[in-house]
Amino acid sequence: MNALIQAGQALLLDRITHRYAGHTTVDAVTLDIEGGELIALLGPSGCGKTTLVRIMAGLVRQTAGRVMVAGRPIDALPPNRRPVGIVFQSYALFPHMSVADNVAYGLAARGTARAAQRTGAARMLELVQLGHLADRLPRALSGGQQQRVALARALAVQPAILLLDEPFAALDKNLRLDMQIEIKRIQRLAGTTTILVTHDQEEALSMADRVAVLSAGRLEQFAPPTEVYDQPASLFVNSFVGQVNRLQGTLAEDGAVRLDAGGIISVRTAALPPGSRVTVCLRPEHLRFAADCIPATLELALPLGPTVVHEVRFGDGSTAKITEPREAGAAPRQPGTQVHVATAGPGMASAFAA
Repeated sequence: MNALIQAGQALLLDRITHRYAGHTTVDAVTLDIEGGELIALLGPSGCGKTTLVRIMAGLVRQTAGRVMVAGRPIDALPPNRRPVGIVFQSYALFPHMSVADNVAYGLAARGTARAAQRTGAARMLELVQLGHLADRLPRALSGGQQQRVALARALAVQPAILLLDEPFAALDKNLRLDMQIEIKRIQRLAGTTTILVTHDQEEALSMADRVAVLSAGRLEQFAPPTEVYDQPASLFVNSFVGQVNRLQGTLAEDGAVRLDAGGIISVRTAALPPGSRVTVCLRPEHLRFAADCIPATLELALPLGPTVVHEVRFGDGSTAKITEPREAGAAPRQPGTQVHVATAGPGMASAFAA
């Protein structure tokens, strides 16, 4: 089957469900993924991300549903016959093998001729820009280099699907960003359909073509990163992805919301009857200081490089964070300052049933 399936093939998770000891860890998740896409599975610990990856890899057998690659079901195949490569968080390199032998391991396990193993390993090491380190042992490599070796090993068998299970968790912040850029570059060059598992929202939003947001085993939203951020499908997505202010209010006749904090705000909202109690979600960058709007008291101003984060308290006791560009040399507003707050423009707020 591997010979029939090449990189960049479509992947379909068709109503995947998994139950363990009476607990549903994945609940009827469907993802229709195009060939060559990089998809992020995003959500908190315990939401079902890793279980889905283990099901795709054949390490766990789902309770219900199908996994299909290029229109063919692969559920009956054992892990070593699936057209899937996986990079674990720990990298799992063999410490006694050279870099080249680590990369060639998957080819050797599939019975590839020795000469083809050497050629395939060399080609993958050039792709990840580590050809000059082919003879080194893993212990002589940095964390980022070890990660690239693990990626080269996974790609050497030309998988239709590449699974990346929290691959950046062991790296420091600066190296993590470098490796995100590098893996995105390699994924585009290889053209491999890729699933990235992460709980880091910035990682998902910056790397993925589409993001699948999971909560308690259920799929909350599956959409491009900008849509997930700008048009969240649920209160959970709005709260989990990015920073958000949550204010309470009552839905008015015209679809606007009368905030308990004071003032009226236009919102994007599901079909709810007038008079419904709602939670209004606004991101810090969607609020600004303006005259004659919602009165508030400034409690804190925190300069963070090019921006300033303010925390204000409204008359009903609720609080909100506001970000604005920091002007060079400008003194921050002092705590206790009386201010007025408005939205930065129409359609910035989302409202959900309280």
